[in-house]
Amino acid sequence: MVGKCIGKRIAELRKKRNMTQEELSETIGISPHYLSALERGIYNIKLEKLVMIINALDCTADDIFCDVINNGYLLKANRLSDKLDELPGMERNKIFDVV
Repeated sequence: MVGKCIGKRIAELRKKRNMTQEELSETIGISPHYLSALERGIYNIKLEKLVMIINALDCTADDIFCDVINNGYLLKANRLSDKLDELPGMERNKIFDVV
């Protein structure tokens, strides 16, 4: 289960950065087939490759692990708060009313 969650986050972050599996796999020196398997949670990722992926995606370990660590909700809450701060006051109040 952890492998699938981590793989899903890698895929999401890769797509968010408009990278293909081929581009990311070439950057870190693995085959697209292997990256696809990692993203689907078929294989467990080795720490060295994970660090390479994090660096290639220009993200943090928190970005990758936020769904599998006990305090991951704190990271998500902080990011949500940051996004709310960017909104005009009226839009922010609408969201608070819904929540």
